[in-house]
Amino acid sequence: MVQFVVMKIKRNISNQNKLIILAIVISTVLIVLSALLGITKVKNELNKSYRTISYITFKNLKGDIIYSTANKQSDSDSQDTKITTLVVDKNGNHAGSVVVGLNNNLAKNITQTTKKSILIVFSVIWFVFTFVIIVNSILIKRELIILHHGVKAIEKGKFGTLLNYNQSSGEIKDLYDAFNKMSKKLHSYEEQNIDTITLERNKLEAVLMSIANGVVVCDSNDCITMINYAAQKILDADENLINTTIQNYKDSKGSFCFEENIAIFKDTPLEIMEKKPLECNIEINDNVIKALISPTYSKNHDYLGYIIVLIDMTKEAEVDRLKSAFISNVSHELRTPVTILSSYADTLYTCSNELSDEEQKEFIATINQEVVRLNDMVNDILDFSRLETNLELEKEKGNIAETISKIIKSHKILADEKNIEVDFSYEQNLPEILYNEQSIERVISNLLTNAIKYSKQNSKVFVGAVRSNSYIKVTVKDNGIGIEKKYFDKIFERFYRIENQVHTIKGTGLGLHLVKVAIENHHQGKVFVESKLNEGSTFGFMLPLDV
Repeated sequence: MVQFVVMKIKRNISNQNKLIILAIVISTVLIVLSALLGITKVKNELNKSYRTISYITFKNLKGDIIYSTANKQSDSDSQDTKITTLVVDKNGNHAGSVVVGLNNNLAKNITQTTKKSILIVFSVIWFVFTFVIIVNSILIKRELIILHHGVKAIEKGKFGTLLNYNQSSGEIKDLYDAFNKMSKKLHSYEEQNIDTITLERNKLEAVLMSIANGVVVCDSNDCITMINYAAQKILDADENLINTTIQNYKDSKGSFCFEENIAIFKDTPLEIMEKKPLECNIEINDNVIKALISPTYSKNHDYLGYIIVLIDMTKEAEVDRLKSAFISNVSHELRTPVTILSSYADTLYTCSNELSDEEQKEFIATINQEVVRLNDMVNDILDFSRLETNLELEKEKGNIAETISKIIKSHKILADEKNIEVDFSYEQNLPEILYNEQSIERVISNLLTNAIKYSKQNSKVFVGAVRSNSYIKVTVKDNGIGIEKKYFDKIFERFYRIENQVHTIKGTGLGLHLVKVAIENHHQGKVFVESKLNEGSTFGFMLPLDV
């Protein structure tokens, strides 16, 4: 039990305390040894004192010399040290005195010995305690340096850093122990926070990546910290834009697309940007991009940077352009038949008596042709308005070959005007399919009308209907000027017209778009085109057997 207590006490004594105790023990030992050495020297000097007595003189009560070893009176009056001792008798009465003359060398030796002993003792004490203080300072500094490095590591975010205190004890050990506990807790909190932050960041990234519009997040130094797939696609970024400056972004033409608008955003007070984000149009690689730039803040409303939302408005801008062109075309197309109808009708009304029967028939034929043209344009516009609403069309099972034959017969007059022969071939025993007859009639009419319009005089137009796997495939082939492959994806867009000699043919730019909407949206089919420039074109569609 006693041994256990001693061991526990030893563990609780710090190195500094151990050093102080050791210094006390060493200094005590050295002081004792120095004192013993001084005493021994004094004793030796005293042992030599018989050599240092100059004389002895005995005097009575009157002071008269009874006996003296001095040779003469001058010896007794010399500068030697005199020691006078009273003499008493056996009854205790004063009987006289004894004067001993000591040589001064003894006193000097004793004094020097004493001074040396004292100097040695104080020198030993000073040296021991100076050494202890220096060593103690070194030990304390070393432990403080270890603690300093630990604190620096925590400051740099290296949570979980542990201090080694195997050689420490006492308060320093308690301090190291407290530091290690704190470091472990910080490490634990860091792991929990990292998991939480990572989870939240992953959620944020998942949300950003799933947004259809482009999102670019920048910090206060204009450095891109996050960008979603839509933004990378809009910016046509082949390389990673993270950690790059948004103002340094250049499109394929080398234009700094964001530089000017970011400068405007920064020059505008944040209070205004909070209420109304900066909205601007940016041209990137010939695409029109709408950008919304708004500031971002922390929970404490500290400015963190800004977010740029990118919306590809290229199609909308193209549609607006095409709408303008469509309105212009329609206005022009309507003005022409209306003007012709007005002038021919007015001529017939006012000058009918002056016109021959043949001239009147020619006028009436022209009026009829313009009425048909006007009717076609109005039907295109009405069909466009009706089909764009995605109304559910009523469908019935029928033979599509009969529908095609009926449309070919109705277009015979149009074909005869250019002396074009329409050749219709179809597979026998075609299965009946579910379709809206009026809608499919309009589709075939549009395709056949286009084929006749763009075909050369005295040529042929081929119409076919065959079964292809689980579809019925209908094709209309002309021998016109053809279409370049780069226009295949655009010719079915509304209001789109190819800017070449095709544009000399009058039209609204809605026919093929209505074909696509009717087949794909209302009959779950497919449209296609095959063409080579100056070799004619084949337009067609496929209707499923089972809808």
